[in-house]
Amino acid sequence: MLYVVKPEDKSPARLAALLKEHPEVQFISLLAVDFGNNHTDEKIPVGLVIDDLEDFFKNGIQTDGSSVYLPEIASINNAKVDLIPDLDANWVVDYNMGHPIDGDKLCGSLIIPAFLIHDGKEVCSRSVLKNAVVNFKNEIIDLFKSSPSLLNDYDGIESVDDIEDVVLTSATELEFWVKTPDSKTDIEKLATSQNLKEQYWKRTYGQVRTALEKSLKALENYGFEPEMGHKEVGGVASKLSGTNIHTHVMEQLEIDWKYDKTLLAADKELLAKDIIKDVFESNGLSVTFQAKPLEGVAGSGEHHHIGAALKLKNGKIVNLFSPKILTDGFMTKIGYGALMGILKNYEIINPFVSSTNDSLNRLKPGFEAPICIVSSLGKSPEVPTRNRTVLIGLVRDLNSKYATRFELRAPNPNSNSYLLLAAVCQASLEGIKAVLNSGKTTDEIAKSFDKGYGEKHFYLQENRVYRTEEDVFEDYSPEERDRLFGVPPKTVYENLLAFDQNAEKAQVLLGNNVFTDKIITSYKAYMLSEWSIELKERIIQDHVRTIRRLVKLHTDEEITDLDIVNWEKIKTLKHYLMKDSLNNKSLFTRIKEAITDGNYSLASLLQIEMNAQMSLLTKMYLDYRRNLIIIAE
Repeated sequence: MLYVVKPEDKSPARLAALLKEHPEVQFISLLAVDFGNNHTDEKIPVGLVIDDLEDFFKNGIQTDGSSVYLPEIASINNAKVDLIPDLDANWVVDYNMGHPIDGDKLCGSLIIPAFLIHDGKEVCSRSVLKNAVVNFKNEIIDLFKSSPSLLNDYDGIESVDDIEDVVLTSATELEFWVKTPDSKTDIEKLATSQNLKEQYWKRTYGQVRTALEKSLKALENYGFEPEMGHKEVGGVASKLSGTNIHTHVMEQLEIDWKYDKTLLAADKELLAKDIIKDVFESNGLSVTFQAKPLEGVAGSGEHHHIGAALKLKNGKIVNLFSPKILTDGFMTKIGYGALMGILKNYEIINPFVSSTNDSLNRLKPGFEAPICIVSSLGKSPEVPTRNRTVLIGLVRDLNSKYATRFELRAPNPNSNSYLLLAAVCQASLEGIKAVLNSGKTTDEIAKSFDKGYGEKHFYLQENRVYRTEEDVFEDYSPEERDRLFGVPPKTVYENLLAFDQNAEKAQVLLGNNVFTDKIITSYKAYMLSEWSIELKERIIQDHVRTIRRLVKLHTDEEITDLDIVNWEKIKTLKHYLMKDSLNNKSLFTRIKEAITDGNYSLASLLQIEMNAQMSLLTKMYLDYRRNLIIIAE
């Protein structure tokens, strides 16, 4: 089977010949990504373009802008957008498991990543990241040209002319939940199992094992170089109902694959989710890539590993973050600058990382979720960090200079990796320039990075702390965390306000037009619409259904004064949340009205209250039910 189109087969003549050799590949699909991280699937019959692939490569296809939502850009009276194939991307063939043709062959679609063009301008997530990578490369080369002494930080580079390329790399750790369709969720059992670490890295069984193994093999076919697949902390034991068939499946898994160049890595992540979903569903299991599909148990993260290197003309690779001697220090000047830039500007990176309601639900204390803008380097250069409570950690291997990189722990499977990685590139560059312009030595920069609260710094904010080797949740109180590391946003609306509240930092994104004001405005409009509609039409309605299930369980025969008190508190809170009266409107109604009126600030504040009250209600009902169980026993 044809899985990957090799670079040498991307000329019109070679591709036409390849498609004729594989008639099972019946469609070409251009994959473009809008600002909401949604990708297109424009299926074009191969026969329509196979005789004129040269024109197709150059001009792509035109489509209605309403099919790729671009608020503030593609208006209804100017909606046409062009999809232009990316000749440098990885092209793969997606096979439809439910559509066999010609015996045992499956119908395939050639997936070609593409760029969205509107009014002659690139307006998509892929183009933003592409431009960020190009900008990073050009700026780093210019820095080496203007400061040739910077080459002394690295072995084997005599002049800037030795540099062939600047390579940004990224890798993804993808977590997700799988379950048998329609199986009911027992949060208490899941939470208990999680606390006991009963499922973490345990053996998989039945169709979960089969689907996991098939997913790894499928990724291998597509050139992903998978590194491992394993169970994560969430899950409960399933029940055997037949030969190798299990019911009541509810498990959290993780799949990792090898790093790649940043834009290609972001494409791989998007494709991997489709591949994994197809494989698991063909084995009777549903998959969710939500950040927090189940309240009260672990959410799904997607740690991003971020690296930067020089490729020399002699073929050698030089890690930009690694010092000459790994035991002499943690990083180079460029490494410290990149990390400082990410941390200082994280408020304007975060809206691309956490842009949905469930992404912020995941980022809570108690679940190893990174909520504080702080990093960890390690106890010493000889002892790499193992701190899982920080936002971003330095990953090192004393046996390999190539391994030095950052691990950003806040993203989730629904984060827009294109935009967040582009923002990371821009922020890193600002920090690198600030460090180099400071004129300080590497030792001085390293010492300054350990600044305390209230200490002035040549670049970092005075009233912040940016490094800790302690447990952020155990060794600091909530008040200390907020004071030292900043107050994390509680809603999507609060997160999006960061662009306006941190206007100076937001300018970092605009450097060399990687982002534009129009792109940021479009992104904000998109996410604001998603947040408000989901809050009004889905989250509140889900809460209503939950509340209606919280019914009185005790009878007059089995009752104590505690049951009566507990139930009255529950009933009062239920009414406050969802029941209107002539004189008072419920909390749910007030949120809906605020959204309808466009008063998003009020809606955001009321959502914070709603989240707190729903958590309280859930706890109260569990306590009430436990007491009845004790009585029954």
